[in-house]
Amino acid sequence: MLDFLLFMLFSVLESCALFFLAFKIFKIDLYEKEIIFASMIMGGFSYVLRNNYNSPDVDVLLQYILVFCFFWLLFRIQVFYATIMTAMAYQAFLLIQSVLYLLMKMSGIYELQYPILSFGTYLLQFISSIITLYIGYYIGKKRKGFDFVPDKPDGSINISSRDKIMFILTLPSPFFTLFMLFSAKHLFEFFSLIPIFYAVLLFGYLYLSNKKDHDKHDY
Repeated sequence: MLDFLLFMLFSVLESCALFFLAFKIFKIDLYEKEIIFASMIMGGFSYVLRNNYNSPDVDVLLQYILVFCFFWLLFRIQVFYATIMTAMAYQAFLLIQSVLYLLMKMSGIYELQYPILSFGTYLLQFISSIITLYIGYYIGKKRKGFDFVPDKPDGSINISSRDKIMFILTLPSPFFTLFMLFSAKHLFEFFSLIPIFYAVLLFGYLYLSNKKDHDKHDY
């Protein structure tokens, strides 16, 4: 029971941090109750897949799909922009988490165990979530985000060449997430490539988003 409660606590914290960061990046009003509700559903699915079916790879893909579906169907973001928000939020969060994992693994902190607790895993989830929440808070406080994503599902959108490039950048995101999981278990010597991949993709997103935001305000 304790294992389930801890798993849910830190999984919900991770998901809330990811949603919070995404909303702050794109200057969209928060839906606190809905975010917690969505995070609890994601945590429940994750627990079943990882503990009952021992399928972390399926869990990774399902979590990605659920985030997209919640942006689209629960938070009512247009499907095209829901795809972009999902990818950018994941890349930012996993960049933070992959760097922390690398540091904790190399220092030995990640291997710390207690009789019934995977201390290193929970510590990684906690620290990465806190950092993500702080970054989201800082972005919101300084008004550093982008506002080209409409927070209403109605109305048509004009997809430019820049939008198509941003969409293309979303495609490798779930596969990098799977590679991150695989390399952490079997190819740790290549794990240092993961933060680089995420940093490059995230830079591309931020650059294109900044250009798109400026173009929107220049006409």
